Amino acid sequence: MPQITVVARIQAKRESADYVQEQFMSLIEPTVNNDEGCINYIFYQDNDEPALFYFLEEWESRELLDRHSNSRHVQACRKNIAGMLEDFQVNVLTKIR
Repeated sequence: MPQITVVARIQAKRESADYVQEQFMSLIEPTVNNDEGCINYIFYQDNDEPALFYFLEEWESRELLDRHSNSRHVQACRKNIAGMLEDFQVNVLTKIR
């Protein structure tokens, strides 16, 4: 199976940006240390827009990415930030060369 790269763009509501950042940061340790197939899991904040965040993720396979997406820590984060986002876009990419 091909390696999968994910680029997630998260636009938080300004008044919720700090809390959203904390919630997403809480995903890093359990993902990197416990989620099978995680190659890279990097969280970014835009330099000009502090309520705009990105995840750059690399996974061994789509199956393992899906398992991560359904994990307890990801589901808890989704519940905790419900209603706090303006936009959430996820692109799943496969390297073609």
